[in-house]
Amino acid sequence: MASSAGSAHERLTEVVAAALEVAAEAGETGVYTDETARVLTAVVGKIGARISVEAEVHGFAGGWQEAVAHLGRTHPDPGDAQVLPMRPDGDDGP
Repeated sequence: MASSAGSAHERLTEVVAAALEVAAEAGETGVYTDETARVLTAVVGKIGARISVEAEVHGFAGGWQEAVAHLGRTHPDPGDAQVLPMRPDGDDGP
């Protein structure tokens, strides 16, 4: 799990660095505008959101696999699931 978080951080760092590089080049050529800033911000935001979702899914899958491996099986047995009744008063405790 830590590696997925580290990988996500590295990927986001690369995206931000690329956006800053584009901004610097646009500034050097005199074409950096408010619209350029908005577009670069949107790109970093959208890619950052994707990276975050991928890291969360990867982390969940990794945690699930680790839990199943801890049980000593390759696939969980449905009989291992604990089902608790829901009480109408909202007290869902056992």
